Amino acid sequence: MERREEREIKRAAGELKGQKVRGAAERTLTRTFSGAIYAIVMVVLVSISPITTTILTAAIAWLCCSEFFRLTRLMGRAPFEFLGLAGAIAFPVAAFIDQALMNWVLYVLLFASGVWYIFTPRASISDVAMTVFAPLYTGFLISSIVSIRLLDPGSTGALMTLGVLGSIWANDAAAYFCGRRFGHTKMSPRISPNKTWEGFWGGYVGGLILWIVMLLVGLPGITIPIVILGSIFTMIAGVIGDLAESRIKRAAGVKDSGDFLPGHGGLLDRTDSQLFGCMTGYLILHLGGIL
Repeated sequence: MERREEREIKRAAGELKGQKVRGAAERTLTRTFSGAIYAIVMVVLVSISPITTTILTAAIAWLCCSEFFRLTRLMGRAPFEFLGLAGAIAFPVAAFIDQALMNWVLYVLLFASGVWYIFTPRASISDVAMTVFAPLYTGFLISSIVSIRLLDPGSTGALMTLGVLGSIWANDAAAYFCGRRFGHTKMSPRISPNKTWEGFWGGYVGGLILWIVMLLVGLPGITIPIVILGSIFTMIAGVIGDLAESRIKRAAGVKDSGDFLPGHGGLLDRTDSQLFGCMTGYLILHLGGIL
């Protein structure tokens, strides 16, 4: 009788072994399904043309910047959100029109923030910093996807862009599953308790495979040194992006930046590693003379 009552108490609390296994399976399926939809949308729009890539990237930048501002409000900051959101959209659009225009976007963003600070007594320098940082963190970094896509309006540009994106996705997926299956050595327990070194190396193998695929399909300029440098530095940048966003959420006192993608949280949660990872991939390709 006592065992039955104890079992019912555990059942009500969701602590039975079967409930935990089922819950973990449901979370994994939800995460996989929503992640697959996100990836399919990106693959399709990136494959169509640089214009659709720019529209997609601008939308991602706007949503990520919006979620970032939500986190800043939870931290007691009051940035000029309209200006920041406009800047987040402007960076990918400027990258599509002319790379030199990005300097103008940055200047206008800084100048307008200064004017707003002067004529808004309630604004603090922290609010100004958040106003400028948010579109740089989201729009500027994610505009690297547009810059890579502009390599070629056809399949070459699409494959190069999807190769860089795919390496980051493969890194994330492999790190997640390897971490859950084999992980026990914590990488940064105070910032991201679930991130392990086993997942880190598993993620590296996943990302490396995509760079090797880029080499094997004969994408122009992709050499063994580019594969080595690209896989190493995009992986490191992706992990830094993930940990940086985790620390921002911890400062705001929330688990997720939003609820845009079931199983992942907000769009910023899904793209945190892409922000730094894609820009690093772009710089590697640029330094390698490919872009």
